[in-house]
Amino acid sequence: MSKQQRVAIVTGAAGGIGRELVLGLLGKGLKVAAVDRTAQGLAELAQAVQQRQQGGNLMTIEADLTRDESIDEIVSKARGHFGMIDILVNNAGVGQATVRSDNRQHPIRFWEVSPEQWKLFVAVHASAPMALSRALVHDMMRQKWGRIVNVTTSLGTMIREGSPTYGPSKAALEAFSAIMAKDLAGTGVTVNVLVPGGVTNTGMVPLEAGYDRAEMIQPAVMTPPLNWLVSDAAGGVTGRHATARTSSSPLRCGDASAL
Repeated sequence: MSKQQRVAIVTGAAGGIGRELVLGLLGKGLKVAAVDRTAQGLAELAQAVQQRQQGGNLMTIEADLTRDESIDEIVSKARGHFGMIDILVNNAGVGQATVRSDNRQHPIRFWEVSPEQWKLFVAVHASAPMALSRALVHDMMRQKWGRIVNVTTSLGTMIREGSPTYGPSKAALEAFSAIMAKDLAGTGVTVNVLVPGGVTNTGMVPLEAGYDRAEMIQPAVMTPPLNWLVSDAAGGVTGRHATARTSSSPLRCGDASAL
């Protein structure tokens, strides 16, 4: 990182991948506004950070990304506490288990999805990243430095049978990321996608799914590539889809395909 202490907003920060991303950024000396709708999860994150003696660089924001007014609240609180926001990590996710916990054994058909369920997935995976990016990007452009990293999913999951809400809403975020990167070309603001590369050991995969948790991808694999993507060294890397499982640290352009 540069001598300036960068500030990041990370959504879906209380557990799973988000927790590891927050801890990784803090470990690199960044300041982080950790956003989640789970108060208990945020409290546990804050406690873990305090134990690492990094509490001064963390703030937590309890917010529901499905509420339009939450976007302004998140940005206002983060700016009020830290000042300029340099980095946005759109990581928050909703799993298929919210529709049906045994969805792996009994795949969900698209006609079984209610309008309310569809709106929830789109709100968290597509609308909130769009709104947060729009709220922050002008400051990033003015300072000619910014990093937006969107956590999506692998192509196989996007079009997997039984994933009529998760897959398409993450695909929308991936398409949006490609357009954002083109719109921001030459501004100093980069936009990239980061995915784990397979089924990951998080609460989004219920125990009913039947996986051996030890054999799943562990969330910590996301930390090294994220740390590199938000660094000064990655200033020339934008519009890329990086897979954490197959990426080294630092990430090479060859490790990431174009969006």
